[in-house]
Amino acid sequence: MHVDNMLFTFEKGARKIQLSYVIAKNDFSKAGTVASNIKKTLRKLGISSDIIKRVAVASYETEMNVIIHSHGGKMYLRIDLEKITIIAEDEGPGIEDVEMAMKEGYSTATSQIRELGFGAGMGLPNIKRCADDFEINSSLGNSTIIKVVFNL
Repeated sequence: MHVDNMLFTFEKGARKIQLSYVIAKNDFSKAGTVASNIKKTLRKLGISSDIIKRVAVASYETEMNVIIHSHGGKMYLRIDLEKITIIAEDEGPGIEDVEMAMKEGYSTATSQIRELGFGAGMGLPNIKRCADDFEINSSLGNSTIIKVVFNL
């Protein structure tokens, strides 16, 4: 059943909401749209403002990483009775050194991206800081998958 563009499924009697979004490479005209949509969805569901703030920051940073550093990708929002999960999977090129990418201030953003005000090297550290659980899987030449969990 579709309600307000939300796909409701039922698993073991519990309601789950799952949404997916396509994110294009370098599409700064739509930057923040996914994070805004996620924030609106959480407000409609009556999620606490403290959690919404953390999810909004993490989803925006995740969305921007896909726009800036990848060939495009998808982001997924899953909500159940216990947690909110955001998963982003891009179409490459992957991260050469994930440990280095997790350090505040480290960035591979181009000078053009920095001139737009992005690429300060705070995205991944901010995502991790906001999350209750954070996972990143990437290697050079492959997709990057980020999973961020917020407990309810």
